[in-house]
Amino acid sequence: MTGQRTATPEVISLGCRLNIAESETLQARLAESRGGSGDGRDLLVVNSCAVTNEAVRRTRQAIRRARRARPDARIVVTGCAADIERDALAAMPEVDAIVPNATKLDPRAYGATGGASSRPGGGLGEGGRTRAFIGVQNGCDHSCTFCIIPKGRGQSRSLSVAEVLHAVEGHILAGAKEIVFTGVDLTSWGHDLSNMPRLGDLIEATLHEFPELNRLRLSSVDGVEIDDRLFDLLAGEQRVMPHLHLSLQHGADLILKRMKRRHLRRDAVDLVARLKARRPEIAVGADLIAGFPTEDEGHHADNLSVIGECDIVHGHIFPFSPREGTPAARMPQQARAIIKDRAAELRAAVASRRAAWLESLVGETLPVLAERDGTGYAPNYARVALPEGTPAGEIVPVTVRAVEEGMLR
Repeated sequence: MTGQRTATPEVISLGCRLNIAESETLQARLAESRGGSGDGRDLLVVNSCAVTNEAVRRTRQAIRRARRARPDARIVVTGCAADIERDALAAMPEVDAIVPNATKLDPRAYGATGGASSRPGGGLGEGGRTRAFIGVQNGCDHSCTFCIIPKGRGQSRSLSVAEVLHAVEGHILAGAKEIVFTGVDLTSWGHDLSNMPRLGDLIEATLHEFPELNRLRLSSVDGVEIDDRLFDLLAGEQRVMPHLHLSLQHGADLILKRMKRRHLRRDAVDLVARLKARRPEIAVGADLIAGFPTEDEGHHADNLSVIGECDIVHGHIFPFSPREGTPAARMPQQARAIIKDRAAELRAAVASRRAAWLESLVGETLPVLAERDGTGYAPNYARVALPEGTPAGEIVPVTVRAVEEGMLR
């Protein structure tokens, strides 16, 4: 960011892939609608996150940084923190306005002059991504004891198949070579639509409608919602990327019950085993929480061992952070030092398994989608350093010669 004025509104995105997808859509809609601040000033939107206390801290930090970089801009905050931490953010002297999550994609909420776009998803736009994130689902109907997000996102709701296909078409026309479906609770897509279609139906419709689309990826999924059709697509459809990220959260059954998760450890282990039996190259990721209230050493050991049993090579480790207003915040808490130590052990376990996995890929030739920073992603979501001059947006065959600093080369 710079202190210069810009004709195009700027959107800063924090948090999840759904926020990234929404930020891209908002950026395009503001540009289409001649989006300004309504008072002649440049517009800067902070699309915030509130999943943890640390996420809120980073949101506040991003707002302050934005004000230092753009002292004359009108700063508007939207996203989950704009709902959950509304009063605290509105009191910040750097913040000019708050836009609720429910209206975050309407340009009129920011003072845009051209009216709201009816398109469910914008194009990539100038400087856009080679991979396009499409938020096909929003909100959540579950009540995990640690999670505050349903208060910021509301009940589960889905884009229709027609809306999703329209968004996919826009991104493909803009040059995207990979589509990523994302959502707060992605595998609940369709439950609120007529005939209650499932996520597998949406994937099949997308692949049928766009035979030129070679790469479709899913963000985090809930394993218990994977039905037979979705399983078969993940296990056997080559255009669906061999990359499964599970909303696992823990490896101990008692802690999973106290979290009010709908699965047990064996459900995740069995799912991964069945998928790998059909598609051995599939790479597994997972979210894991360290130091949940009442977690003892045995529970932590179960959390560590599930990394090996599920062959987790893309691990997102979250030290437990109590969120006011959630049941978990009222449970007996762990000492912060214990939480920090257990999170470090989980990260080390994932890093060890990931390192071995990356080494196993040396000698393979992988189709890599080139990004604009000189790196790219293989179908299994391994990051690859590309030869200088590789054009962004191209899928190029790369023979892996080495692993350096956690990246294939």
